[in-house]
Amino acid sequence: MLSYLSAALPQFTSPAARLLALQCALRADTNSHVQLAAGLLRGMRLYGRTELWEELEHANWLRRAAGRHHVEAQLLDTVLMPQQPDRRARARAAHWALRPAPLAAPGGPPAVSLVSLVLAAQTTGDASSTDLEVLARLCGHSPTQTVELLDRLVASRALTSWRHNRQSDEVFWWLCLPGRDGQP
Repeated sequence: MLSYLSAALPQFTSPAARLLALQCALRADTNSHVQLAAGLLRGMRLYGRTELWEELEHANWLRRAAGRHHVEAQLLDTVLMPQQPDRRARARAAHWALRPAPLAAPGGPPAVSLVSLVLAAQTTGDASSTDLEVLARLCGHSPTQTVELLDRLVASRALTSWRHNRQSDEVFWWLCLPGRDGQP
């Protein structure tokens, strides 16, 4: 779903709008209709952030309508629904995306949450790697911004360390796991 969103949304789409779009895509029904409860949006720290919905509307990705205790939206991308897994699998993925184990970022801005989610989705064991350009594209950032966010994850102790191989443009990261030093 992260790959789909990186292709479907404009590059300038904010991290918060990308997180919102991810929840919409994963929680949509078979008719591409979604309702997000106010409590879910508050928990994501996105409640009342109408500019995020406007950003997704401007990209022609959805059309929204406000409900009393939720926000309703119709996803406009007709390519999305036939390719999605069943509703139960998407519901589990939507829940996991809120706190992506093993790399749930300790709060913070949506940019940090999004890079944590992308890293968690690509992590196997306590270390992993990917191409910096791919990582930046999935997060909707420039490579420079992505590098700064990786440093923030190290400072918050979500990652033990990371490094960038400039020859291959590959980024490697190591998780901080309880009871293990996680050092490369």
